[in-house]
Amino acid sequence: MSFFPKIAFQYEVEEYLTKVFRNNELITALGTQEAENKYQSLLSHLSHPPAFTSVRVNTHLASVKHVKKLLFEEIQKQFKGLRVPVLEHPKLQDVLLIPVIGPRRDLKQHVSEVIVGAQCGYAVLRGAHVYVPGIVSTSRFVKAGDLVSVYSDIEGKCKRGAKEFNGVKVFLGNGISELSRSEIFSSSGPLKGLGVTMIEPVYLSPSFDSVLPSYLFLQNLPSVVVSHILNPQPGEKILDMCAAPGGKTTHIATLMRDQGEVIAMDKIANKVKKIKQNAELLRLNCIKAFCYDGTKALSVEKREDKQEGPPFLPESFDRILVDAPCSGMGQRPNMAYSSTLKEVTSYQPLQRKLFTVAVKLLKPGGVLVYSTCTITLSENEEQVAWALKNFPCLQLHPQEPHIGGEGMKGAGLSLDELKLLQRFDPSAVTLQGMDINSLQDSREDDLISLANKDCIGFFIAKFIKSNSK
Repeated sequence: MSFFPKIAFQYEVEEYLTKVFRNNELITALGTQEAENKYQSLLSHLSHPPAFTSVRVNTHLASVKHVKKLLFEEIQKQFKGLRVPVLEHPKLQDVLLIPVIGPRRDLKQHVSEVIVGAQCGYAVLRGAHVYVPGIVSTSRFVKAGDLVSVYSDIEGKCKRGAKEFNGVKVFLGNGISELSRSEIFSSSGPLKGLGVTMIEPVYLSPSFDSVLPSYLFLQNLPSVVVSHILNPQPGEKILDMCAAPGGKTTHIATLMRDQGEVIAMDKIANKVKKIKQNAELLRLNCIKAFCYDGTKALSVEKREDKQEGPPFLPESFDRILVDAPCSGMGQRPNMAYSSTLKEVTSYQPLQRKLFTVAVKLLKPGGVLVYSTCTITLSENEEQVAWALKNFPCLQLHPQEPHIGGEGMKGAGLSLDELKLLQRFDPSAVTLQGMDINSLQDSREDDLISLANKDCIGFFIAKFIKSNSK
């Protein structure tokens, strides 16, 4: 039951993906029609938000029960007494799930309009209010206090400051403008702060602006699964190779009970600053963040004993996470994917460089987890096939917890190997809306099962490095 149009790609990217999801192995296993149906379902899911908002509890500072109670009270306040449950995930003991109500099809659209950029629009669909930097255009006479309908310019074609826009726009819901048009587009410089308070969003999700900031981390469900699969232990030395903004880094440190050493790297200085801010906010002390290119993190010369940061000597780490830069096609919601085919195919070589360095930095007997938030074979299963061929010291290992599906056919991996992989495929469930009545009638087990499937597209592989040289 699609509410928004399917995600749109540039022509070359669409051709590329069509071949990926109609590959011979897949067609042989599923049949042409079933493979096509799954692909079309995936495209529809990608343009809609996941069915649940997932948050990770900072168990370093508070118990899940305590935070659950505080969060339930906050959501009741935001939703004006609407009793939306907060669920504890049975296999991820630090995760709370909040069902997303919507799409709400009966909302009246107002004459006054606010047009926002695509990224701002996606944030609104996941519970955010509209902040001024995200506003591209408003109707001519918008004043503070006006009821406005908010639309997303998904193709990025609206000119900043335009008084009307007749291009492709998607209705996101209604809100109250906090500023006048002249204040929003003031010539004295870009304004900050709240632009529109959403009062009737198409998808009703809680806003997490300044909500329990030291206790909660807003994080997609598969992103939380990754750190559990890495399974860091107190006292170990862990490397998070591409760490920004620090969600997985801080989770790793929390699972280690802040005992040991977590080295976080990213090559963009502002992103490293964000990792440090998140570590400070969550009061974690074992994280050391460095601005450094992961492909150059292996030292070929002897290091000084006091040197903390990269580059590192071979076999320095007990566990390594390579949450690799990727084409990001699994992110939801996304209605128009703007990257070119050249950009999409540029990630595989970079991922292999990072992976090669990670293998050398890992101690024998150590764990290497590779993950992406994309749906292509080339960045996922093909990378696993390449790794197993080029690094005889690596063996695929079962993942715990395993709540996603198995790997996708098409990269020449055996059925046993595919079962060891974890691919979160949103098309694994029928696209469905959720209203408050259907929510009250649902069993908790069924809701958890839906949350495990109706999430972002994601991929995880776990390797162990053998002790033999």
